[in-house]
Amino acid sequence: MTPWARGRSAGMLVLATLGSLAVSPAPLSAQYGKGGAEGRAPYAYQPRDRNEAGRFDYYALVLSWSPTFCASQRDRDDPQCNARDGRQYAFVLHGLWPQHERGWPENCPTRDRAFVPRPTIDRMLDIMPSPRLVIHEYRKHGTCSGLAPDSYYDLARRLYAKVKIPPRFVRPNQSFFVTPGDLREEFLSANPNLKDDSVAVSCGGPGGRLREVRICFSREGEFRPCGRNEEPRRLCSQPRMYVPPVRGSSRSPDRERSPLPGPLDRRI
Repeated sequence: MTPWARGRSAGMLVLATLGSLAVSPAPLSAQYGKGGAEGRAPYAYQPRDRNEAGRFDYYALVLSWSPTFCASQRDRDDPQCNARDGRQYAFVLHGLWPQHERGWPENCPTRDRAFVPRPTIDRMLDIMPSPRLVIHEYRKHGTCSGLAPDSYYDLARRLYAKVKIPPRFVRPNQSFFVTPGDLREEFLSANPNLKDDSVAVSCGGPGGRLREVRICFSREGEFRPCGRNEEPRRLCSQPRMYVPPVRGSSRSPDRERSPLPGPLDRRI
């Protein structure tokens, strides 16, 4: 073989090797990540094509226990924890999250830069008592529904209205403890059409406080089983949860008296 032929053959071998590397799929650990964000599934990183508006499998309606969130707030202007009219909240609508069976989309590209009109914000404040929360949830999660802000929040309100809160969680003025299983059973008892695998309970922070309850819905708005994102043992591994009372707020002395205070929640 001539020197020219040998050089040409070597060059073709290099090109073939580079081509095979270019088409080799990345391992799952590189696609999805190894650890989960606080309160979410253990698939922290999503391939770009999974963050596509309208491409998801089901919704998770997320009900946040407001006293737990407010226990960690230092912002005296937060309307959820320091409402001007003195109102205090129990379960509030944290958000409506489009979910994949494994993982979730977020911050999906939109033509209007995810702008939420002020009238839309204002009409959600009775169940999502923070303008910043309303804006944040649409930008991060609502954009992936494929719906405009008005339609997304109309759907969120409709699904929120389908869930009846168990009696002792409507407005408790005393703290108590409850197991995740008992809380789930109370939601099932209050909502006869709800199934056990459609409800997930989240706890966290010092003392294992109640953080949120997630109710899973189909894209058509019917109760359905949750996916891997709501695996019960991962969301709350505590045998029982501390439930702060509704009367507690960032201005109330009860905040200092409640056991094991500290940072417990963050907006996701």
